[in-house]
Amino acid sequence: MTRLGESVARAIALLSTDLSSDATVQELLQETAARRSYDLTDLSAKEQAELIASRTVEVLPGVDKLAERIEERRAAGRGLHIKLGIDPTATDVHLGHAVPLIILSRFQRLGHDVTLIIGDFTAKIGDPSGRTAERPPLTDEDIAHNLATYREQVRPFFDFEKVSFRQNSEWLAPYTFPELLALLAHVPASQLLQREDFRNRLAAGSGLTMTELLYPVAQGLDSVALNCDVELGGSDQLLNLQMARKLMELRGQTPQLIVTMPLIEGTDGTGAKMSKSKGNYVGLSAPADDVFGKIMSVPDRLMEPYLKAWTEWTDEEIGLALGRVADRSLHPMDLKKILAGEVVAALYGLDAAMAARAGFIAQFSKKSFSDVESLPVVEVAAHAAETVATVLTTVLEFTPSASAARRLAKQNALRLVVEGADGQQTVVLAEADAVRPLREVLAEKLADTAGVTYLKAGRKLAQLDGR
Repeated sequence: MTRLGESVARAIALLSTDLSSDATVQELLQETAARRSYDLTDLSAKEQAELIASRTVEVLPGVDKLAERIEERRAAGRGLHIKLGIDPTATDVHLGHAVPLIILSRFQRLGHDVTLIIGDFTAKIGDPSGRTAERPPLTDEDIAHNLATYREQVRPFFDFEKVSFRQNSEWLAPYTFPELLALLAHVPASQLLQREDFRNRLAAGSGLTMTELLYPVAQGLDSVALNCDVELGGSDQLLNLQMARKLMELRGQTPQLIVTMPLIEGTDGTGAKMSKSKGNYVGLSAPADDVFGKIMSVPDRLMEPYLKAWTEWTDEEIGLALGRVADRSLHPMDLKKILAGEVVAALYGLDAAMAARAGFIAQFSKKSFSDVESLPVVEVAAHAAETVATVLTTVLEFTPSASAARRLAKQNALRLVVEGADGQQTVVLAEADAVRPLREVLAEKLADTAGVTYLKAGRKLAQLDGR
């Protein structure tokens, strides 16, 4: 059995026990966190390809082709040459940006060579993928500053000392106009215009510049310059990556394989991609307690994609844990605490993860909410006629909009909690309750209860005074 196989066996045993126990969770986190440094070169070519494919959207032209390429390179005494392009367009780095680096880390540990392409040339164009408007160009100073920030924040997930760095201005800046025309003579305009984001922008009457149109060609030339075996990219980059295959064929090279990464959904559960602009992100530079708390606030349905994206768990381990949640032998909150611990452990270490866990439990898992300090208080009489959603949005500022409040209710995350002599009683509010007047909801839902009343929205809590 491989070292990874032995680790999985130990973790499976732990996942079958009491996962509300701090001691068990600490042992599990220690086991799985150690995998981030495992040497995986003992895996067969087929096992390597399957391990990579299990965390991707697509491997093109197929997982079997990836295994064949690994075997071919092994026979030649070397590993695959893997490429990832980075356009350092911002200083705000979040967990969504870590996903391809985690896969690259696995490629490193599988014995393959990684090159990071710093898109200092293409960043001045701006990748149009998924954009509804033209992206503003960057200066050399912007690029250098953003790159330094990116490396520092993503470092916990990736060993930057074991990669090659190249700047694509090395080969793109000296590219001549006659060379470009000769190349474009073999690239159908229809291939450049088939992108859905381009079509949508043109249909909406938005501008589309020639530099944006040629961005996929510029990115493809990176693969030509490196003659790489595999390129990683987000699923929204697929057409760019396919362009690289075509350009490599035109130059007589063996086309690269394509590995696409999932676009990570944001923490608010709306389906939107994680991004700074939407506020639905987990920043890599945020304090450990904030990272833990933010992950604890996500809808339960995001636990599976988040476990796949940010941990070293196998499908077997994830399936076991989610199966226990489904059969109610494991509370979703206990699994979410482990997920949050995994991320904090990766960023700040095991001790910080356990401390953040303890802090969260102390603040939000008390038997009595009366022990929680500095809770906001809502005077029911003053807001009786306002809807629950309005109270959450304009009075407490717990949610950014009424629709966000309704989504919380739809996810069973909007609740009334009454603490009395007999302990706590909890009432889950339906989506329709969110748009009803506060006093009406309280009168109907809590008619036969007495005690101090709290409104709980996700992990946010407020006391309702004067019910």
